[in-house]
Amino acid sequence: MTLTTVLCPLDFSVASAPLVRYATTLAAATGAELRLLHVLEAQPELPMAGLARPLDLDIALQLANYRLLAEQEGVAVSTAIVQGDAATEIVAEARRHPADLILIGAHGRTGLTRFLMGSTAEAVVRTAPCATLLVKNCQADEYRQSA
Repeated sequence: MTLTTVLCPLDFSVASAPLVRYATTLAAATGAELRLLHVLEAQPELPMAGLARPLDLDIALQLANYRLLAEQEGVAVSTAIVQGDAATEIVAEARRHPADLILIGAHGRTGLTRFLMGSTAEAVVRTAPCATLLVKNCQADEYRQSA
């Protein structure tokens, strides 16, 4: 299997930095483009909805920082910010910008928490048009390196 595009959705949790390092390493090793994606989920309307909120600017800045880190490793990177349901938009992005692999963080919720909150990663795995790799939330040096 040849990888040309790796889609890496980010929620900017503590798991995001190790996930981007993992995705960068994979993209660098295969020569694939890394596509970083953030989904803005629906929020209550603000009185001045037409103006950019400080949170939106913070998200764009975080995405730009991750892009810079990956580019410093010689990886071609593109970014996108979309709005909607996270799982739906991740799968739609994999179709819009054809991905060979979705590399997504798995928070490891189980039981009642998963039932009440749902699992974006699980929904993506079930509906993705391409292979999906779930990456557990752990330190970057805990990932086993292949020879």
